[in-house]
Amino acid sequence: MRGSAWCGTCTRRWVAARRRAVFAAILGALALGFGALAIPPAESPVAAAPEHGLSFAWNRDALWRSLEREYARMRGEDCRRTLARSNEAFAALYPTLGAVATGHLDPDAPALDSLESGLFALAPAVAACPRDLARYVELYERLREVVKWQSRHWEAGTVAARSRLYRTLYGGRAAVEEVMLQHPDEMVTLLPGVNEPSATPAATVEGVEIHSGDILVSRGGYPTSALIARGNDYPGNFSHVGLVYVDSVTHAVSVIQAHIERGVAVASADEYLRDKKLRIMVLRLRADLPPLAADPLLPHRAATRMFERARSEHIPYDFTMDYADPSRLFCSEVASWPYHDLGVTLWMGISTITRPGLRRWLASFGIRHFETEEPSDLEYDPQLVVVAEWRDPATLDQDHIDNAVIDAMLEGAERGDRLTYPWYALPIGRIAKGYSELLERFGRVGPVPEGMSAVAAVRNRAFGNRERRLAAQVGAQAAVLAQQQGYPPPYWTLLDLARQAVARR
Repeated sequence: MRGSAWCGTCTRRWVAARRRAVFAAILGALALGFGALAIPPAESPVAAAPEHGLSFAWNRDALWRSLEREYARMRGEDCRRTLARSNEAFAALYPTLGAVATGHLDPDAPALDSLESGLFALAPAVAACPRDLARYVELYERLREVVKWQSRHWEAGTVAARSRLYRTLYGGRAAVEEVMLQHPDEMVTLLPGVNEPSATPAATVEGVEIHSGDILVSRGGYPTSALIARGNDYPGNFSHVGLVYVDSVTHAVSVIQAHIERGVAVASADEYLRDKKLRIMVLRLRADLPPLAADPLLPHRAATRMFERARSEHIPYDFTMDYADPSRLFCSEVASWPYHDLGVTLWMGISTITRPGLRRWLASFGIRHFETEEPSDLEYDPQLVVVAEWRDPATLDQDHIDNAVIDAMLEGAERGDRLTYPWYALPIGRIAKGYSELLERFGRVGPVPEGMSAVAAVRNRAFGNRERRLAAQVGAQAAVLAQQQGYPPPYWTLLDLARQAVARR
């Protein structure tokens, strides 16, 4: 009996030891597998900078800070005196604006310098006494219209032409929004532009008549949206492009877009507007362009081609940003390719990305082409007119904070900062990528987008988390500063705060 009991105890111990050994082997195999999945891939090659690219720099920090000092001083003055000076400034600008609107000027003409400087100089007075805010916005709209008209005669893509368009359109918008942010309750949400005639089917959306073939440029509310908007040689306000299709019978409005998550898709107008957007601009081809004069329905035919293609086939998202290959499309190509097939080449001034640190960051996300079609730069194409511009007053301040944070992060990229991620995130990302590829076989969308690598997805997540943390810090500090000085800090101060937050990391 004692021998049987001893053998039974021995067997149980042997079984328990065996189980522990098997369990340890399984854990070891899992650890080895997890470790193998954590091995990072080789760094992606970074394409050379475009030969003719040139990164724009304002180099006017002293002017911006002097305007803020002027504003702080004027806030304590009698508004009647400030308004009187504003009236004199408006009266001096309008004759110059009228003269510019009737002649042909080169992009570096002194009259355009005078209008640009005058718009900036007016900002402190209008911000101090906002009774003239609507008038100031109208001045900017008129200046934008006149400079866009002048640009029809300029050599597209030259540094002089691009810089003038950028300084006036982007810089003027920045000045207007700085004034608006001082008085959010009086913010102008919808800015009408040129009511360019069109023969294509139309419908009214949010009070604006939209035509088939119109192009919508917008800004999303995500960290990557801010990176797309700011990450090129001319940092801008827009990160996404959509092409409008209006049914000629029902007049139902659809917007064709390329989404990172699922490729090219068609949305209704309501679906498009429900997606998070901080601003939207409506662009339309000029009616006097020779291809449109010969075929007034050309924009509708372009939109129809893209609409039918999106409905009939799956078009993957193009993460490389190769605008010469229509088999995969990123958002800008959704507009450029159908027009290109019909003889209209958009993005006459093609976008460039030359800064080494920025190119290294973008390459780590899968981008291979640094001469491409950026959403923000479409605004400067002289073939297009601005029909309307809408902004969300509730999120405009966050838009500026995100811009400042991204700009500060990109300065870090030029100093050698890299896009890092927790080591343990890559194995999870690779498993998620495998699961996504399985779902794609059945026409479904997985957690890692088609065409995006696991490491790019992990970097993207880490980048977004870091940007949000920095933005929260900057927003909190800006709120304290606003309480201390009595007014919201302008963009250059937000950028100072963002630089400090990046340095503290």
